[in-house]
Amino acid sequence: MKLSARNQIAGTVVSITPGAVNGTIKVDIGGGNVVTASITEEAIADLALAQGDAVTVVVKASDVMIGK
Repeated sequence: MKLSARNQIAGTVVSITPGAVNGTIKVDIGGGNVVTASITEEAIADLALAQGDAVTVVVKASDVMIGK
């Protein structure tokens, strides 16, 4: 599958925390960095996500904010 998003980062699922509607997925992208995503439980099931899976984190945002 090709995507228009250019920010694609390979990683490994380190944890999945289920919720009523959305679950939280933590992905280790290396260098001590972990990305957390909130996706629907339906998407978790459709992708058959499990701890240890190799995945790609895709970031597509119109705004990126930085605070200090």
